[in-house]
Amino acid sequence: MFEEQSNQAQLPPTSAIELPKVSEFDTWFAYPIRVHPHHTDYAGIVWHGTYLTWMEEARVECLRSIGINFADLVALGCDLPVVEISIRYHLSIQLGMDAVVKTRMADVTGVRINWDYAIVSTDGQQLYVTAKVTLVGLDRERGKIMRQLPPTVQDAFAKLAAPKNN
Repeated sequence: MFEEQSNQAQLPPTSAIELPKVSEFDTWFAYPIRVHPHHTDYAGIVWHGTYLTWMEEARVECLRSIGINFADLVALGCDLPVVEISIRYHLSIQLGMDAVVKTRMADVTGVRINWDYAIVSTDGQQLYVTAKVTLVGLDRERGKIMRQLPPTVQDAFAKLAAPKNN
């Protein structure tokens, strides 16, 4: 049926991929989660899409912690849709487990806002997921990408963005 081509690029084994040190996430915003039945598949393993929901919840709470309420953004006519996402699943999380979603705003380039994520065990010893998400500022009324973020949002983001040397 399908023939494997010998000249096809081969991915390295998962064991060859270097994992970040969990302590690297100590200064990131922390959002605790608990796995409930509706987060899992029939085997009691967290369904892959659940991680995206937890990351969004953590991002919204991180913004709220610096005074940016998502409802206020919407009232200003600004939305922040996801335009790009990359996620790496390292270990599965199971029904009944607790974990922590760690997040930080990596940088803001124009209207692109880049976020980093790590989902780790509550004791910080296990790394379950790492991810990167890019959002853009969208003018809700016009349905178009903004030329620049509202000044109040830019100022708040400037406080939250990670230093360039990290």
